Amino acid sequence: MEKKTVKLGLFGLGRGSSFYDSIMLNNGELVAVCDKNEEKLKKAKEKLGEGLLTFTDFDEFLDKGGMDAVFLCNYFHEHAYYAIKALEKNIHVLSECCSNGTMAEGVALVRAAEKSKAFYMLSENYPFMTFNRELKRVYDGGTLGDFLYAEGEYNHPMDWQDIDSVKGLRPYPTHWRCMLPRAYYITHSLAPLMYITGSRPTRVTAMPVYKKNTMPSSGIFGNVNDLAAIITCLNDDDTVYKVTGCAAFGAHSNSYRICGTKGQAENLRGKSGEVMVRYNDWNVPEGMENKNGYMPDLKDEDEELIKKAGHGGGDFLVIREFFRCIRENKKPIMDEYFATTCASVGILGHRSLLERGTPYDIPDFRKQSDRKLYENDHITPFYGSDGSEPTIDCCSH
Repeated sequence: MEKKTVKLGLFGLGRGSSFYDSIMLNNGELVAVCDKNEEKLKKAKEKLGEGLLTFTDFDEFLDKGGMDAVFLCNYFHEHAYYAIKALEKNIHVLSECCSNGTMAEGVALVRAAEKSKAFYMLSENYPFMTFNRELKRVYDGGTLGDFLYAEGEYNHPMDWQDIDSVKGLRPYPTHWRCMLPRAYYITHSLAPLMYITGSRPTRVTAMPVYKKNTMPSSGIFGNVNDLAAIITCLNDDDTVYKVTGCAAFGAHSNSYRICGTKGQAENLRGKSGEVMVRYNDWNVPEGMENKNGYMPDLKDEDEELIKKAGHGGGDFLVIREFFRCIRENKKPIMDEYFATTCASVGILGHRSLLERGTPYDIPDFRKQSDRKLYENDHITPFYGSDGSEPTIDCCSH
């Protein structure tokens, strides 16, 4: 059956340009792009054709772009403002990859999404990595028993001597990456666990992994000498998550573990996607061993396209899921409540970290009472686009 074409507008062509192929392979039509950089707009036309509409003004982009949906790939902490504008015009929103930079923005985003005829989806691709798809398949199969505990580690060190790469990511001293608390970039470690298990964090506490003089100098290297935020979440079903935010210790890895009453499943560090499923001797399912190590061999209809996409296939699958929700008129799993819960764990986890582990309750923005608590909470570690200064420290020291 022919898939309905989704007309998509793309905002932010730095990260956004890496999705061109995944959008088109999912029968999406890029009708308009928006970026402040004219050179990026020129390159987009060269790639996508002269019929592509290009804009430097977001409001004009929304009004004249002719889109069904917009994909937000702008600065990390500035998505909510633009998402709300799109939702108010009943344009579907895919947001890469933090829904709100402040608690008040999270409240405003949920209110806008509830009023809109369109829907909001978090563009979090790590749940769709091949090994995480396999962990979900195993978990959903029931052999692990009742869920108890899970770990998510997004560990992404970088070479500070590679000045060109540093400048590419941190082009000026007040850039958001120079002020990014380790807890804030939470979705790559937390979202896969929430997606796999369905458990929602309700209380958070965090500790810093700090090393003095991590950066070779100030300025573009940033102001954060924390190397990780070790975050523990108590969930709505009395289960527990332990996650890292965006960490920079040891060797690069993306690691996840799901533990139940009968067994556990994890992807193995340093094994390029290998999965290990283990059971105690008295709980080994029929046809399995107590130790089962293997490379996942998933039989998705688009598996060959998935294997070619970035982030372990996640870049293709997050677009496919977004388009599927539009075509089938169904609400995404990673909706505004899922997204703002992730953001709240990051924001309030950082406050806990600054206070050496003081617990914070995670609000449920389905509840009016929880919205009231945070609707005026504009605390931020970032510089504003208007030049306003941060109102909270970005580092534990």
